[in-house]
Amino acid sequence: MTEALQEVLTGAEAVVWDLSVFYDSLDDPQIEADIEKLKELVDDFQARWHGKVADMSAADFVSAYQALEAIYDSRGRLGAFAFLNFSVDTGSPVYQAAVARIEELESSLSQKLVFFDLEWNALDNDAADRILADPVLADYRYYLEAERRYRPYNLSEAEEQIIIEKQVTGSGAWTRFFTQLTSAFRFDWLGDEVNMTFVLNKLRDADRDVREMAWRKLTDKLAEKSMELTFIFNTLALDKANSDRRRGYASWISSRNLSNKAGDEVVEALVSTVTSNYGLVARHYELKRALLGYEELYDYDRYAPLNLKESEEFYVWEQARDIVLDAFDNFSPRMKTVAQQFFDHNWIHAPVLPNKRGGAFAASTVASANPYVFLNYLGDTRDVTTLAHELGHGIHMYLSGKEKGLFALYTPLTTAEMASTFAEMLVFQDLMAAEDDQEVKLSMLTEKIEDTFATVFRQISMNRFEDKMHNARRGEGELTAERFNELWLETQRDMFGDSVIITEEYGSWWSYVPHFLHAPGYVYAYSFGELLVLALYRIYQEEGDPFVPKYIDLLAAGDSDYPDRLLAQVGVDINDPGFWRKGIDMIEEWVAQAESLARELYPEKFA
Repeated sequence: MTEALQEVLTGAEAVVWDLSVFYDSLDDPQIEADIEKLKELVDDFQARWHGKVADMSAADFVSAYQALEAIYDSRGRLGAFAFLNFSVDTGSPVYQAAVARIEELESSLSQKLVFFDLEWNALDNDAADRILADPVLADYRYYLEAERRYRPYNLSEAEEQIIIEKQVTGSGAWTRFFTQLTSAFRFDWLGDEVNMTFVLNKLRDADRDVREMAWRKLTDKLAEKSMELTFIFNTLALDKANSDRRRGYASWISSRNLSNKAGDEVVEALVSTVTSNYGLVARHYELKRALLGYEELYDYDRYAPLNLKESEEFYVWEQARDIVLDAFDNFSPRMKTVAQQFFDHNWIHAPVLPNKRGGAFAASTVASANPYVFLNYLGDTRDVTTLAHELGHGIHMYLSGKEKGLFALYTPLTTAEMASTFAEMLVFQDLMAAEDDQEVKLSMLTEKIEDTFATVFRQISMNRFEDKMHNARRGEGELTAERFNELWLETQRDMFGDSVIITEEYGSWWSYVPHFLHAPGYVYAYSFGELLVLALYRIYQEEGDPFVPKYIDLLAAGDSDYPDRLLAQVGVDINDPGFWRKGIDMIEEWVAQAESLARELYPEKFA
């Protein structure tokens, strides 16, 4: 990798995380000691409770859950250390081996623990209700109650053990191979070797020729790797179909909705509301085409910056940090205090590196440690909002872990984006409020609209691709790359209408999206979270300061109750089919504002 990967230093080159809260290194002897201790804890748990759940008292369930908490904490520390190291250097055989070892360990231990939930779900409803009604179970009632939702889909203990064991060499292996494969992509860029993060970033370049070159580079690479990527997608889609069939799930998305604790009707209302408002996407891109002065917009123009008067678009790391922390502080000093720890204690990994995986994420790890934020920071405006986004996740994870403990730490995907997108909104509103130049404001507004479109409309269009893909795989058998391309183009063109020319070559771009493999059905959660946040932000605008502590308490609650119950405490009813319209209305207001401002500033472009 050459210096072309990062053309200007950002100050994030030395922003690397400190994982010593777990272990000093992969050679730390404490790792082996913890593995042996973990095995003992699992064996003791199995010996004490296997075959006895039907006779357990409520107090026994409390003891069992406390034991499970210790097991999951130890297992989580080992897993987090291996995964976070691997994410920074996916090409390292040492890190690959560490991840594989922990995956195999987790598989063997999970096989010994699987009996517990199965025996609990085997209890008849009357017996289970008597346990759940006991006041001594207060701290764990919700988790036991939520687990029984899986009762109709459980298999026998032997079958569940086989599924867990085979996952290591099945779906788990294929998703890991996908990550290693795509992280190893290299591109020739004007004589220099660069990775996919660099190329994707160039799709936002002001020079149309540069954008088209980046688009061509990635398109050619996906075509070059088409055989491998198509095989991976086919294999994992069939694996999911087989699993869903054996468990009796009604559709490919049923298990995801159950995991998200979102009713099918809620998700259907979300998808229907978004797809029925695709016209907003076309409106915006027609405006963008006029502002850019193009006769036609192509798919590589979607993220083109406007050739207007721009604000300073490059932010060194310290600027980004201060912008985000100030926005958080203006909303809630507590929010800033938590975020500050990520910088002060080195809980962030920010530089772009050759074998580092692309994108960004926040890792919750375990409640006894701390979350971590993973970035590929290049210094543009979007990287600033990404920092805010991932820190929002981190704050959510930190608060819920400290307030409610390990079991509340892992929120369902539907509410997992709630803090991250809210954090982005805070930064955006602060930046807009500080800007006096109307041309700059228009640039900022259009960029925000496009980011929102990417989160709301694009994610639902990808959900529609997943829907078609899984149903086609189940009904037609193994799919060709051309069939995948056809489904992708169909769902993308539905969203853009005639406002953007979606080329045939763009048809292969489904094949680099990791969410389709790592978490099938995940993507609608982004839209869910964005529209939810728009509604929450509207409530904040109406209520002002009294909203803030309620929102912070909502984050601290984590997964301690069902999402609809928690959100009801801040005045949100996600079970109302019309709820999603509130968020769409706010997006429509932005689009109308941008149209009005553009016509006022550049009447000649709309003559």
